[in-house]
Amino acid sequence: MLFLQSKVFSRCLIRPTSSLQSKFPFSSSINSMKDTLIPKKLTKPIKKSTQKTTTATSIIKRKFKTIAKVNPRANPSSTIPESDFRDDDDDNDLNPSSSLSTFFEKWPILSPDFYQIDALDLAPLLLGKYLRRDDVVLQITEVEAYRPNDSACHGRFGMTARTAPVFGPGGHAYVYLCYGLHTMLNIVADREGAGAAVLIRSCAPISGLKTIQQRRGIVTEKPVLLTGPGKVGQALGISTDWSNHSLYTPGGLELLEGPRPEHVLVGPRVGIDYALPEHVNALWRFAIAGTPWISAPKITLRPR
Repeated sequence: MLFLQSKVFSRCLIRPTSSLQSKFPFSSSINSMKDTLIPKKLTKPIKKSTQKTTTATSIIKRKFKTIAKVNPRANPSSTIPESDFRDDDDDNDLNPSSSLSTFFEKWPILSPDFYQIDALDLAPLLLGKYLRRDDVVLQITEVEAYRPNDSACHGRFGMTARTAPVFGPGGHAYVYLCYGLHTMLNIVADREGAGAAVLIRSCAPISGLKTIQQRRGIVTEKPVLLTGPGKVGQALGISTDWSNHSLYTPGGLELLEGPRPEHVLVGPRVGIDYALPEHVNALWRFAIAGTPWISAPKITLRPR
């Protein structure tokens, strides 16, 4: 009897594979699953990129020509087409330096009179304007206004060695360190002694991309490059030594004329929870509508 049981058991062990698969169909599924899980070698060669070498001018044309849409009802003498640069593919003979020269001729440095108004009025006017230092040109895309008697303004404690530039005449820079790390650029507004300024929160790159990336320590063309006030200061390569610098004097840091945005967003300012409720909730933050070059939070912004 023992012999018969062992014989039957041995017959079960040597049953053909085909019989096992017919009796247990999951075995074939496992084989097919294994074929799916094990990656096969690529048979097609990877195509080499034929994209043209990126230049500052080509970046302007491809990426940033619609940052600020021009209001068609604005004064024709103060408007420009979507791009100051040619927009065709045959641009091998394009000279970036000559194009930028034309650009600067078209958008001159703003005069001192431009700044002699309330910071709340100046802030939206700064959108679309250009900041220039050396080979770097940025277009302003987001700002915040800080006014006299504003519990979020640095001038609320009066004039100190640090805040003295805020009380100077409009058209000067006020640069300070936030948390001892981030260089924040503000543009002084209003008459001398008022104590008002506009914080530059975000910009878009127009020229000098490599310099911007080197100063920022990041190689990217995405909005993370310049969306945030500390990033703007870093991209311009400025320090607190630039505080009280005249923005209407040629050389150094300059503010140039620029196209007027067609649509503007407004919202409460960022990071001022210490201020009075009426100032926390005031819609004194402005940004160009339709551009990705805006800092967080975006959800608090709405059409003006």
